[in-house]
Parts: sequence; structure tokens; C-alpha cells
Amino acid sequence: MRFTPQFLDELRARLPVSEVVGRRVKLKKAGKEWKGLSPFKQEKTPSFTVNDQKGFYHCFASGNHGDIIRFLMETEGLGFVEAVESLASQAGLALPVASPDAARQDQRRKTLHDVMDLAAKFFADTLASRNGAKARGYLADRSITPATQLQFRMGYAPGEKYALKEHLGAQGISVEDMIETGLLISGEDVPVPFDRFRDRVMFPITDARNRVIAFGGRALEKDVPAKYLNSPETPLFHKGDNLYNFATARQAAHDGAAIIVAEGYVDVIALVTAGFPGAVAPLGTALTENQLALLWKMADEPILCFDGDSAGQRAAFRAADLALPHLKPGKSLRFALLPEGQDPDDLARSGGRAAIDEVLNAAKPLAEMLWSREVAGGSFATPERRAALEARIKELANGIGDETVRRYYWQDFTQRLQRAFTPDMPQRGGYRGGQGAPGFGGESARRFQPRAPFGGNNARRGDFRGNLSTAARTIARGPYQVASPHLANSPIMRGQRSAISRREALILQCLINHPWLLHDHLEEVAALELAHPEAHKLRAAIIGAFSNYSHTDDEAAETARLKSSLEKSGFSEQLQRIEASLTTKDVWGAQPGAAREDVLSTWQQLVALHRQWHSLLRELKDAEQALAQDSSDQNLNWLRDVKARLATADGLEASIEGFGELSGRFRQNG
Repeated sequence: MRFTPQFLDELRARLPVSEVVGRRVKLKKAGKEWKGLSPFKQEKTPSFTVNDQKGFYHCFASGNHGDIIRFLMETEGLGFVEAVESLASQAGLALPVASPDAARQDQRRKTLHDVMDLAAKFFADTLASRNGAKARGYLADRSITPATQLQFRMGYAPGEKYALKEHLGAQGISVEDMIETGLLISGEDVPVPFDRFRDRVMFPITDARNRVIAFGGRALEKDVPAKYLNSPETPLFHKGDNLYNFATARQAAHDGAAIIVAEGYVDVIALVTAGFPGAVAPLGTALTENQLALLWKMADEPILCFDGDSAGQRAAFRAADLALPHLKPGKSLRFALLPEGQDPDDLARSGGRAAIDEVLNAAKPLAEMLWSREVAGGSFATPERRAALEARIKELANGIGDETVRRYYWQDFTQRLQRAFTPDMPQRGGYRGGQGAPGFGGESARRFQPRAPFGGNNARRGDFRGNLSTAARTIARGPYQVASPHLANSPIMRGQRSAISRREALILQCLINHPWLLHDHLEEVAALELAHPEAHKLRAAIIGAFSNYSHTDDEAAETARLKSSLEKSGFSEQLQRIEASLTTKDVWGAQPGAAREDVLSTWQQLVALHRQWHSLLRELKDAEQALAQDSSDQNLNWLRDVKARLATADGLEASIEGFGELSGRFRQNG
């Protein structure tokens, strides 16, 4: 940056640490040091120390340590440059400039900031004067108290055409400066520049350092062309790069407040007054990419709070589309839609904080908003319509730039598509449009599944814990539930309930004997449909146990540690039953000591067969229900065909036997 070490040393020398810290923390002298309660942790006994001689602070409660610059960055959420500029202003130290041109630009901006500050003071004084009675009445009707007006530096622009121009001119401000800051309207067709804001309640817009850079004005008369009027683009103000109440919200977010995006100034003020200091708003336009970046600097998941009418929904959908390409791990949006006909100001006045809390607690994730839009009011009674929905959903997911996030969206949308068409939808005869219907929910739905293993070949072992919540949500849905009473009482399902199937036992044995599969295939493991309740529980226990200890490359030690953890958690009998159900050792890849290539080949075949089996079970349910509704030859033949394919699929399990050449196990000739 432009700050030399000499400049920073001079800054630190001019401002004792105790002076800077003391503005935020109550300090008491303790020998050569100062002591106080930590600003980073809640504590009753002081563990926070400041040493002016050494020029640093140290917090024993949190481990935070640094100088005055670091303190401002940590307690006020400022960037390095902003912290230095703020401290330099406090110390009366002129900021260094890189060139004469930069010096002139800095001085020019300072001059323009002074102009805007004078204008804000004029508007505030006018609001408090006799001329501001009408504006004060409007604010009183909106329940905006005088204290809140002061807090937001609100004001009133009088109706006269040259009121502000004459006031600033009397203080030596040039017409050119007033035009450059957007306070006056000028042009070739304007003989004499005049005030831009007239007869309006004024809302100062500030930058990250809380300096006034623009204004928003709300008209008090109904017949004016624009209800709200903002400053134009100026050297100080670019509306797509700023947010209303940004500086205050950033500090609030640093202190733990939620970031809430409302649509207008009054909404923000209502939210802040109701106890939500992290409220912000775009500046007379739809949310921009730069504003989204500002939001994500303050919070991982800002809440967009829009009116519940059609316009509010359109604004929400525009924001969702804007955010989608820019999503990163941990960075997303949530959407809170208000009751129709109410905005945050209405809600705050009618129900207070509790009413707003209720709306915010019901905020929907971005993925759910996108899904809701795609299926709202749609009819998906035919395979073609379902295919069109799938294509649109896939296009949305492919628009995400980050590969990891895109993979998880594919998985989420796939599951939503599958669940959407699982409920019974009786139709007359023929094939039913269920999850297992041809062309949907089977291979077409599985195209959404991520092809790359979780984390890739270079996945760090530490990445596993960060994705357990996704796995847990997937597992929590439970095993596939049979809807057909006939199928539920069939020997197939009775056998699955009485003992874990050989295939599910092999899947679990692979995970126990080769825990590295969990690193690379977590999503796949979590998404598998396990019919037997014990298999379902053991799979969840394996994932949970594996996440609770550090990992090494010693596979035997990993397996022993995993088994020990499972036994301590009460799964000894289940482990024994898994072993007992595998009467042959022909599936070499599931055994301890198998080569990774053998394990991976075995795993891939097991999973493919398992998915095929469950897809056929779903189709069997559909065929049985279709036959029950219409006993036609077509439906009877469909049922027979499904049963035949089930028998064939059962026989295919032999194809996973006999692997092991890479593990040192060779087939005998003859």
C-alpha cells in the first residue's frame, strides 16, 4: 500500500494503545500496564491487557494480540487502509500520497466531502426549524422519533428552488462544487442551476467511514414525478457500490448482528429501531454484484427481506439469479418474504421485534427459493413436462461458478426432483408418472449426481467434518419406505426387515474395512437408500464415529479405531451380524488389506447394483398400484417384466465376486 513503515511507526508513536483501546474498553491502571474486560469474549474477570511501552494489547481469553491498527480492524470490522486512515485522522497526521495527481484528487474529495457535510447539516437544521413542520409530521406518522431522526441525520429540503444553493454559496461553496456533488441540477437547457432536492424528507447516504456521499429524498406531495429521488453518480457516489446504513451495519455484523437487506430507507430505519442494527438497503436500484460482495464481507448468509407482493417476489428472484454464479462455499443468501401488503416498517409498527423475528426465522435458503420459482403453478403430469423441469433445474445448477457448490446444488436439486414425484398420483391405467416412471427419477434423475468423488483425489482429511451436516440431513430422511401393502408383505421386503441383505452388508463392510472411501465418496454414502433399519443406523454411526478422531494413512489402524468407536457406541451386535451375513470371502475388495483399485472397483459395482435394485423396487410399487387400479394386460405385463428384472438384478451380484488380482489374489485356472 501507500503507507511506508516510517509513516506507520509515526502513527503508532502518536497514539498510545491505551488511548485507542480506551475508547471502547474501560481500562484500569495495573503497574506498567492497563487491564480491562475482553472486547472479544464475555468475561467477568479482566484478562485483557494493554502495554503502551511495548505498543500492543493482548487478550488471554481469546488469544487476540496486536497494535492499534489491528485493534480497529478486529473491533470495528475495518479494512487495513480504513483503519490507518481513521487513526491518522485521530492523530492529526496527514496521509501520504503517491503522486501530485493523487494529492490533488485526495484534496478534491476532501473538499467535496465537506460540501456534503454542510448540506446534511443544512437539511437537518431545516427539519428542526419552523419550515420543517410538514416533514416532522410525516415522520411522526411513520413512528420515526426525533431521536431516530438524529441517529440517521435525517433532514428536510425546503421547497424553494434555490434554498440550498444560496445557503452553501453564503459559506463560500462554489456552484461547480455543488454541481459536482449532485446537489444542483445543471445542463445546457438549464440557464441557472437549481436545487435538485426540494420539499423532500432527506436521508443522508454515507460511505464505509460514515462520511456523507449522497442523499435520498422522499417527496411529501403526491403529484411529483418521483416519490423517491437519489443523488446522481458523482466522484463520491456510485450507487451500485454502496448500501444505505453500511457503516453502522458493518460494525453491527462484527458484533454478531444479522445482516438484513430491506428495500428502502424507511424499512432500514424501522428494522434498526426494532432492534436489528445490521439492516441495509440498495440505493434506488436492484441489488448489484458489488453490493452483493459488500454483503458477503459482512455475513456469510445475509437475509433478503422483501415485501410479500408480486413485486417483492420478483425482486427476490432477481437477487437469487444474481447471486447464483457467484456462490462460494459458505457464502449464500436467505430470503424472508413478508405478509402480502406489509413492508418491514408496517410489520415493525404493528408487531414489533417479535413479528419481525418470526418472519426472519422462516427465511428460506437460496436453493429453496429457486426451486419454488421453477415449480410454482406448474403442471408436471407428463414425462415431457417433468423433463423440461429437470432441464431448467440443471441449467440453474450449471450456472454456479464454484465447482464444489455446483456439485452440492446438483445433489440438492436431484433430491428435490425425486421427492417431488414420489407421492402417489393416481392416474387411469397404464404407466404411472411416479419417481420410478421411465424417463424420470431413474437414469435421467441420476444424471444430476456428482460424477467426481467428494473432495477429489486430493481431498484433505480435514474437509470431511465440514460436510457432515449435509450427510446428516441426507441420512435423516431414513430408508426407502414401501408404499404398497402387497410389496410390504412380500418375501423380498420381509427378508430385508429380518436380516440385512448381503449387498447392504457388503456396502457397510467396505466402509468399515476401508474408511478412506468416506473421504472420497461421502455424498454417495450419505445418499444411498438402505432398506434395513439396522443398516441405516450403522451407516450413520460409521460417519459420526469417523468424524470424531484425527486420521492417518495407516488403513489397518483406521479400521481398528473405527470398529472400536462403533463397539463403544453399542454397535457390537450389528457388526457381528454384518460378518455373519457374509458367508463367502469371494468379494475380495470388501476384505481388509485389499488394494485400493480392487476396493474402488468393488465399491462402484456395489453402488451401481444397489441403486438399480432400489429403482426397480420403486418401479415394482408403481406397477402393482397401476394393476390394482386397472387390471389390464398391459399393466400385468409391466408387473411381470419388473419382477423378471428384479430377479436378474439379484443374480448380477455375482459380478462383484472374484476381484483381487491387484491385492495378490489370483484366480485358479480350470
